[in-house]
Amino acid sequence: MAFLFRQKTKTDLAKPAKELLLQLWQSVTPSQKTEDELAKLLSQMKVILQGTHDTESSPEQVAQLVNSMIQEDLLYLLAHSIRLLPFESRKDCQSIFSYTFRFKPMHSLSPEPPALTHVVHRRPEVIVELCRGYGYQESAMPCGVVLRELLKQHEDVASIILHDESREKERAISIDEIDPSHGPLQSGDGVFWNFFPWIDGGAFEVSTDAFTTFRELLTRHKALVAIYLERNFELFFSRYNSVLVQSNSYVTKRQSIKLLGETLLDRANYSIMTQYVESGEHLKICMTLLKDDRKMVQYEGFHVFKVFVANPHKSLPVQRILVNNRERLLRFLPTFLEDRTEDEQFTDEKSFLIRQIESMGPLPS
Repeated sequence: MAFLFRQKTKTDLAKPAKELLLQLWQSVTPSQKTEDELAKLLSQMKVILQGTHDTESSPEQVAQLVNSMIQEDLLYLLAHSIRLLPFESRKDCQSIFSYTFRFKPMHSLSPEPPALTHVVHRRPEVIVELCRGYGYQESAMPCGVVLRELLKQHEDVASIILHDESREKERAISIDEIDPSHGPLQSGDGVFWNFFPWIDGGAFEVSTDAFTTFRELLTRHKALVAIYLERNFELFFSRYNSVLVQSNSYVTKRQSIKLLGETLLDRANYSIMTQYVESGEHLKICMTLLKDDRKMVQYEGFHVFKVFVANPHKSLPVQRILVNNRERLLRFLPTFLEDRTEDEQFTDEKSFLIRQIESMGPLPS
């Protein structure tokens, strides 16, 4: 009898959890009883999924629970509701997502975890809601941890985040609807574009975590992102430069300039780099960074500036700016960050740029 009772409890956890989550949304001020009962259920679900220090999880029980969560649409409700939960319950939610998205049944013919396959192909709203967790300080960090784990697991998760343009309560785009190379261009209103205000306008913890996910999104699946950036070049870099590179936040500014330099120097982004360094306006932004009163901003700005100068096929606007400012640059660069005496690579690169600027001929007539 005890065995039967345990089985029933484990298979029934998702349904009562769903009912309690719906009660949270229906109540202006949720009762303590509702929160306590939900916390207990989430804790039990976590134990089933990951086991304890003394006992390992049962693959059969985990499979039952994961299937039940999919059937009850609990993953979406958890992603949508995580900000309403108490601190410990939010931590349990993070664990539930992590284990659920990694679980593969024994003898499964599919190479992918069933929960991840379900979300990518049939319930992408779960991914979008996890992103929207950055809109609230309470849910930002647990949602961020789950998102980064998903991005490491599957390129399709990155594709959904990049291409979805649904609004709140609307159906999100599924992976089967996405054509990275020939689909519609971005409007700038999708969930990906919300990362810019989340990074620049959120509390410090939210901003830092959002940038970490943003960085993972742009660097993990390079071929996908290269196509995306090339097709949405003007929209992306106008927003990136205005919101992040020119942010009033020192941390955001420095991290964003560093990521920009790394992006431009990555071989996967060669065509993006050549397009970026053709712009005189981009060069002006970069030269302004060299004069910033914070040395690390200057240093990261230098690594973007060097791409413009080292480019053997400079556009006319870039040539004009460098030639018109040649004398000032040749006075400025020799003493630029001169205290970095132990950084031989920086010293060599700076000397190379000085020689390049010195050797530039007159502008073509």
